[in-house]
Amino acid sequence: MISGIMTALERVPGKIVAVHVSYRSRAAERGVMPAWPSYFLKPSSSLAESGEEVARPPGCELLAFEGEVALVIGHRARRVSRAHGWDHVAWITAANDFGVYDLRYADRGSNVRSKGIDGFTPLGPRLIDARAVDLATVRLRTWVNGDLAQDAWPARDMLFGFGDIVADLSRLVTLEPGDVILTGTPTGSTVVNPGDVVEVEVSAGEQSSGRLRSLITEADYRLDFSGIPGAMPRADDAARSAAFGAAAGSFPSQPTLAGLREVSTATLAALLRKRGLNGLTLDGLRSTRRGARMAGYARTVRYLPLREDLSAAYGGGMNAQKRAIEEIRPGEVLVIEARGDPTAGTIGDILGLRAQVRGAAGIVTDGAIRDSVALAGLEIPVYHAAVHPAVLGRRHVPWETGVTVACAGVTVQPGDILVGDADGVVVLPPGIAADVLAEAREQERQEEFIASRVALGDPLDGLHPLSDARRPDYEAWLAQGGTP
Repeated sequence: MISGIMTALERVPGKIVAVHVSYRSRAAERGVMPAWPSYFLKPSSSLAESGEEVARPPGCELLAFEGEVALVIGHRARRVSRAHGWDHVAWITAANDFGVYDLRYADRGSNVRSKGIDGFTPLGPRLIDARAVDLATVRLRTWVNGDLAQDAWPARDMLFGFGDIVADLSRLVTLEPGDVILTGTPTGSTVVNPGDVVEVEVSAGEQSSGRLRSLITEADYRLDFSGIPGAMPRADDAARSAAFGAAAGSFPSQPTLAGLREVSTATLAALLRKRGLNGLTLDGLRSTRRGARMAGYARTVRYLPLREDLSAAYGGGMNAQKRAIEEIRPGEVLVIEARGDPTAGTIGDILGLRAQVRGAAGIVTDGAIRDSVALAGLEIPVYHAAVHPAVLGRRHVPWETGVTVACAGVTVQPGDILVGDADGVVVLPPGIAADVLAEAREQERQEEFIASRVALGDPLDGLHPLSDARRPDYEAWLAQGGTP
């Protein structure tokens, strides 16, 4: 089972390390937003090559696929920096991290039974030279019976970069040439059954791993033989829910985020109110760039009131504030909980610039900013409650990052979507983003029609809001391309 795949890898991996949750979409599906990666190990005996069958163990009903990008280490990595982590990767390829949720209960987090089964780590079929890869072009796709089930761009969709993962592991675990890292799966993973065919492909521009093909079969062995004791498959509602995962397309796509930057926060706030969500508009904030629009995922940091002894321990060096900024991924919004205290700056020009360089979509704080002129010169908007020259240490201790925070009267969770414009900032739960965007576009089209009729002298009665009597006029207006 290993021999074919070893032709490509050149050697049996000493370690196969897998990341639990690394994609934003998977984190939202699981209801977690990890501040750093967590890992488990898979045995090399679980490796398989493209075209081999993946046998569902007897008594199991919850075999799930997880399409992933696999990193193959080329140079020994021991306590390497984030900046040099990627340098130690020789190749990337496609992988499928199969698992049976029926046995997870018995593993107590180790995943040995559920994911370490022979043949449960197909890899290949071809390796892509990491030195020839533009990370921005790397794409991961998975098909089930020819239908696209997963489609992700790791550079913009992952919570941690490939180099970050290598560096983090190397702090305590020496990575040797040939070791394999499975970098996690996006949303779309679900249960497959005997007869299904799962294919995974990793591409980088014109380069491709080829499709890694796995046919699902029923195992022909028994687990309850010769009286050997051991855990037997067991499925309950919680295991089924985790195994089947989120419906395809339930997590906001990049076009959805782009669309949210085109609709107003006033429209979004009105639509959220119709859904019974009245507490998602942040209060009392203004932007350094009133003409700029913002939409991105929350990266949170929490400040506590100043206590000098704790400030000495928590406020210096790479404190929570600096860690949050260094962890920002492209398209994220840094959200600072400062308890609404306007008497000290919560962020200044250097850290604001660093957030912009890291790819932040914006910054939101319910406290004060300092270096306001410099912050106003950034390309990203900074929403704030006040301006103050004092450093944050006058009133705050940066305490923790990657947690649920209260900012400007709103509870914000890591991974929530924040949308901002000249009117302010609205928080949007990711699970309803696509539906709300569609409603917002329709409402703004209606409002454009209403405004055109008001400008021509029509009275408001029956027009605003749009009544059934005026809907034919609206539809005729749409048919004419939206002209008065």
